[in-house]
Amino acid sequence: MREVIVLRVLKSRVIWSAVFVLLLANRLPAQRGPAVVVVAPVVEREVTAGHSFVGSVEPFKRATIGSAVDGRVTEFPVEEGDRIRGGQSLAKLLTATIELELKAAEGELAFRQESLKELKNGTRPGEIVQLRARMLAAKARREFLVDRRARFTALARQGTVTEDDLAAVISAAITAERDFDDAKAGHELAVAGPRAEKLVQAGARLAVQQAVVEQLKDRITKHTIVSRFDGYITSRRTEVGEWVSRGDPVVDVVSLDQVDVKVSVLESQVPHLRIGTSVRVEIMALPQQVLTGTIATIIPQGDQRTRTFPVKIRLSNTITEGRPLIKAGMLSRVTLPTGARTRGLLVPKDALVLGGRSPVVYVVGADKADPKKRVVRLVPVRLGVASGSLIQVTGEIAAGQQVVVQGNERLRPGQSVSPRPAPAGPRSEPTRSAGSRR
Repeated sequence: MREVIVLRVLKSRVIWSAVFVLLLANRLPAQRGPAVVVVAPVVEREVTAGHSFVGSVEPFKRATIGSAVDGRVTEFPVEEGDRIRGGQSLAKLLTATIELELKAAEGELAFRQESLKELKNGTRPGEIVQLRARMLAAKARREFLVDRRARFTALARQGTVTEDDLAAVISAAITAERDFDDAKAGHELAVAGPRAEKLVQAGARLAVQQAVVEQLKDRITKHTIVSRFDGYITSRRTEVGEWVSRGDPVVDVVSLDQVDVKVSVLESQVPHLRIGTSVRVEIMALPQQVLTGTIATIIPQGDQRTRTFPVKIRLSNTITEGRPLIKAGMLSRVTLPTGARTRGLLVPKDALVLGGRSPVVYVVGADKADPKKRVVRLVPVRLGVASGSLIQVTGEIAAGQQVVVQGNERLRPGQSVSPRPAPAGPRSEPTRSAGSRR
C-alpha cells in the first residue's frame, strides 16, 4: 500500500513538472533576428538657452453660468465632473404656463398665416363664374322690370292702371337696377382681387403675431440653462426644486480641451519671448509625458512688487473616454528660451524614453565584437528647450549619431537592431504634444 502511494506521488510530480516546463516554454520569447527600429540623427544647431519657470495649469475658458429668468428648477441632470457639450441642457425651470401661452399664440399665428394666404390667392375661378351668373341674372331681371315700367307708364296715361300698380312697378324696376349694379360691382371686385393695402395690413398683423410667438419661445429658451462651450462641470450651485432668480449662479464650467500654463517671468527676460514660440512643458503629476506648447499670451501688465509679467503657454489636452489628461490646477514647469544663443544637440521627442529617474535615449552603434552588427546603447540625458518636434538634450551623445525614434519601447541595452531611417520630412515644425515612452 505504501509503495502504491509513493508511486502516485511521483507520478503527480512528474506530470506537474512537465506542465511547468511547457508553461515556461510558452512564456519564453522565441529567438528572433535583430529588432527592426526607426532611427533619426542627432542634430546640432543654434538654440536659445532656456530657464525653467514653475506655474499652474489653468483652463482655457471658465464660466459661471446663471439663470436669465426667475423660476423653479425642475430638471438638473448634470453632476460635478461631467463632460458637457456646447448647447447641452444643464438645467430646466418650470415652463408649463408659458407653454400654454405659446400654444394659443401659435394657433393665432396659423390663422393669420392662412388669412394672408387667402388674400394673396385671390378669388377662385368658380366663385368668379358664380358671381358673373348672378350679375347676368340681375341684368335680365332689370331689363324685364324696366320694360314693364315703360308699359305701365303708358297704360297709366290711358287710365287703364291705377297709380298704386304703377308705383309698385316703378319701385320694382328701381330695385332691379340697384341689384344689377351690386352684382356687377361684386363681379368686378372678384376679378380685380384684393387691394394692396389689405395685403399689407394682413402681413403686418401676421408679423406682430410672429413676434409674439418668438418672444414666448425665447422665454422658454431662457428657462433652459445651457453651456456655450465644451467643458466640465466643476460646481453645482442649486438643486431640483429650488427657486432661482435672474442672475443667480447655477453651475461652474471650465474648458479643458486646451489649457494654459501661467508662469511669472522677470522683466529682464520678457523681451526674449515671442508669441507662437514652441516651448517644453513638464507636468509634475505626469512625469511620463513630453509636452510641447506655444507661447499664447504675454500680458503687458506686470506685478510692481516682484517686477514679473504673466506669460501663458497653451497646450492641447488629451481627452480619453471623456476625461482630460491635464487637469486645471496641476503644478507644472516650463522651459522658456530667455538666455543667450548657443550651440546645442537636438533629438526628436519620440526618441525620449521616460519612466525612470531621468529621460534616456537609445543610441545605435557598432558592436565591439562584430563591427557589422548594430546594437543599442542606453544614454541618460537632460532636457533643454524645445524646437518644434525636436528637443535639446545634454549627455553622452554627439551630433550625427543615430537614435531610435520608433520601436524603442521594448529595447534592452546591448540588443541587436536593424535600423531603418525615418521618413524624410521637416522635423522642426511645431507639434502639439508627444506621447510617453517607457
